[in-house]
Amino acid sequence: MSRTLQLAEQLISRPSVTPEDGGCQQILGDRLERLGFRLETIESGPADFRVTNLWAVRPGAEGPTMAFAGHTDVVPTGPLDQWTSHPFTPTHRGGLLYGRGACDMKTSLAAFVVAIEEFLAATPDPRLTLALLLTSDEEGPGVDGTVVVCNTLAARGETIDYCIVGEPTSVERCGDMIKNGRRGTMSGKLTVHGVQGHIAYPHLARNPVHAFAPALAELVAINADGGWDAGNDHFQPTSWQISNLHAGTGASNVIPGAAVIDFNFRFSTESTPEALQQRVKAVLDGHGLDYTLAWTVGGLPFLTVPGALVEAVQHAIQDETGIACELSTSGGTSDARFIAKICKQVVELGPVNASIHKIDEHIAVADIEPLKNIYRRTLERLEALRP
Repeated sequence: MSRTLQLAEQLISRPSVTPEDGGCQQILGDRLERLGFRLETIESGPADFRVTNLWAVRPGAEGPTMAFAGHTDVVPTGPLDQWTSHPFTPTHRGGLLYGRGACDMKTSLAAFVVAIEEFLAATPDPRLTLALLLTSDEEGPGVDGTVVVCNTLAARGETIDYCIVGEPTSVERCGDMIKNGRRGTMSGKLTVHGVQGHIAYPHLARNPVHAFAPALAELVAINADGGWDAGNDHFQPTSWQISNLHAGTGASNVIPGAAVIDFNFRFSTESTPEALQQRVKAVLDGHGLDYTLAWTVGGLPFLTVPGALVEAVQHAIQDETGIACELSTSGGTSDARFIAKICKQVVELGPVNASIHKIDEHIAVADIEPLKNIYRRTLERLEALRP
């Protein structure tokens, strides 16, 4: 058993459903401390949702700071009786390692640490300053995790030059896709106000669902026509989607007094939150609706243009696997959106993502060592760069 696989199994065996860390950061921190890393634990959140974050740094001689980032928390298991083996008992079947977090993202964390160990064994006094950022609040609300660490570093005037986030980004083969950016996310909670009444006397009531329907049709038409923006060479067009729509008391003879609509934008760098908000308001006002609307900006879009980090990762993947990887900004959001505020070069690279968040989550054992080697080769390439 390789050291990476052994460490991955050790982490998977620790139940760490958000916001629990399950002792994973202690396991990783102990290994990093033996390598000369300074450890800083940053806790955040209320007593009933306490989040543990770890910021570990090993100063280099004179070079830039290269950080790995990830999360020790996992999503809930779902029904245990639907798992072929217990989700927190690492199990091998058919060349696959099963367990919650096997793919998202405890194997990446193990690969980070072993890659650092191997790199320092060959280069004991590197130019690079090495760092590791871990949180137990990535799969949850995300308000007490990586963003807290990044805000702490920003307040101290600390920045990061390069960062690899270990999210599972690969599609069919390990290393075939990396994320060099992500779309922004913004949610809205719209309440359309009406007047509740008896369904037999509609002239004494005002149905908010009926009032909203024409505005909904217009918003859907904008979305269908790509009218928010056309995207660009790096980003898909901005998309607007309703996630929840609720109205009524549950009775079949009552006109509802209000309709509540939850929706979300995934937006490109061609749009701003302010412009999208104004566009939605114009539609709602144009239909004369009585409404209230609350906005939440979950993250702004970011893009890492090809440069030192992207090229180092691309070469590392090519050298290890022979794959010419694809750069992509597709998919959801990740903690990279917070890191991008203090680091100009951020990419995401991790295992094949087909089983993440599913029953019987797994990773191919044959992918584990190559992933670790890609991380190590990236360090070697960045170390070889000269200012």
